[in-house]
Amino acid sequence: SFPTRRSSDLVRAYITAAEECKSPIIIGTAEGLLPYASFEWLIPMMIEQAKRSRVPVAIHLDHTYHFETLMQALRMGFGSIMYDGSRLADHRDNVKNSAEIVRIAHAMGVGVECELGSVGGLEDENGKADAVIYTEPKDAKAFIDQTDADFLAVSIGTQHGVYKATPKLDISRLKEIRATVDVPLVLHGGS
Repeated sequence: SFPTRRSSDLVRAYITAAEECKSPIIIGTAEGLLPYASFEWLIPMMIEQAKRSRVPVAIHLDHTYHFETLMQALRMGFGSIMYDGSRLADHRDNVKNSAEIVRIAHAMGVGVECELGSVGGLEDENGKADAVIYTEPKDAKAFIDQTDADFLAVSIGTQHGVYKATPKLDISRLKEIRATVDVPLVLHGGS
């Protein structure tokens, strides 16, 4: 079908561009894209293309909200996964779920990105847009200490999708977060 053929073409194009630039690349998908290209079709193709590449290729699962999807991704061979617990009403549930997913993924040699705060701009299954909730620098260290996440997605004013207004990035907040944690920080959104 068209979406699966297009996915294959995009993966090849990304890797070809990375090879031409002699640059490593991260390619991936997200839980919200599963209706268009299933793991069973997409991931073996991505892994095969990565193995043939002349540059390092990491295969990442982005923005995933459900434990079952993350477990399927781990079994399929993703090299890194993102658990996004930012939609949970209780911050403690995000910490608890993140820590459990990190424990399982690390046992399988897979790195984990978790989100603290909410970047906003994505929609849930009911069409409700995520709110922007800035990451609190004081919470970042405790979150990493409690979860052992490898990467931390933070919210400093970027948003997913097309910006409706000029974003106001809180660079001082980013610097404060950077000063509190040693893991790489991830900025989502950037249209």
